[in-house]
Amino acid sequence: MNKSQLNTMQKSFELMDKRRKSLLDNKKTKELIERVKNIRKDSINNLPKLIKTAKKRLKENGIDVRYAETADDALNIINDIIGDNKVIGKSKSNTIAEIGLADYLKSKEVELIETDLGDRIVQLNPGSNRSSHPIGPALHLNIERIAEIVSENLGITINPEPREILDILKSNVLEELSQCSIGITGSNSVAAEDGSVVIVHNEGNVSLVSMMDTHIVLVGIDKLVHTIEEAISVVKVETMYATGTRVPSYINVISGPSKTADIEKRLIEDMYGAKKVVVILLDNGRSKALKECLWCIGCGSCIVSCPVYNAVGYEFGYRGYLGGRGVAFSKFIKDVKASYQSGLFCCTLCGLCSLECPVSTPTNEIIEKLRKESVESGIYNKKHLKIANNIKNNGSPFDN
Repeated sequence: MNKSQLNTMQKSFELMDKRRKSLLDNKKTKELIERVKNIRKDSINNLPKLIKTAKKRLKENGIDVRYAETADDALNIINDIIGDNKVIGKSKSNTIAEIGLADYLKSKEVELIETDLGDRIVQLNPGSNRSSHPIGPALHLNIERIAEIVSENLGITINPEPREILDILKSNVLEELSQCSIGITGSNSVAAEDGSVVIVHNEGNVSLVSMMDTHIVLVGIDKLVHTIEEAISVVKVETMYATGTRVPSYINVISGPSKTADIEKRLIEDMYGAKKVVVILLDNGRSKALKECLWCIGCGSCIVSCPVYNAVGYEFGYRGYLGGRGVAFSKFIKDVKASYQSGLFCCTLCGLCSLECPVSTPTNEIIEKLRKESVESGIYNKKHLKIANNIKNNGSPFDN
């Protein structure tokens, strides 16, 4: 990420931070935050039971449930569902980025259409397809650069004006989606006891994607909670910390395929929405991760305050999981080497991420533990060893 992109992103972060702080400073919000903190800790502590319950309830609601131990398992499941389809609609999802679905489908000559405006801009960017924030993927791009990207890719001249850019990309995405019968989304929370998937969005694109003939939901097992009420509490806090608003424009609760009982109360499936809903519960290292690492609700508040992320951008993090939390998480969903390469030793251990986190995820403490493991496995910056030896032998980090 270059200096201009970092400056653009930092200005956007400042605006989000001001809105968020003005919203959070009241008694009811503080009580909600405390409740969500307890919900997340309880859910992770009872994860095996929640997984079992979710499988049962989702199936009872007519949802096809699959369990993927690894990213490859998830990719194979998705490939089987897609069959001969060559165009797939997608909404914003860090979990989809985690398994590398876009590259996988490209190798199968299947086109993945991003429907989120920010993700679509990033997808069209010839220089980089990396997002800068889990909620605002294109925050690092100024409006002039966005207009250039869209103009270059669609072969028309577009002015650097928000409404014009939105209208052009909206028409482009809708045209592409006219060829789709399969949509894939992530999920912000899954209510295990109700067998329901909860998805938050502002643009209405999730509704488009989820209304296709087949709706695939890829969700990490760490997103499980007990009930819909708990899920709504979690997504409300996520929205407050992410965008500085009380609630998003849309909260979709999906509990099965489209159906009606309006004719003599006989249940008939396949009305206006999806004929088939498939929920893929993804482990991919989560069951082996430190429990604290799974508390995250995905708001992105940590990276707004992170001095390292504000200096180097998305180079600090792993795929869709940005900042220190992404560095820590990558060790479990990939390996120690991935954690090292994503910035394990770049973190200052200042703890600002934990202070800004609504559930107080101790990211700096997790990173410190992982550094020890990394050093013990022989993965570290060799220059650090030289400095350590200089201190040990000479009482100074410098050569004599």
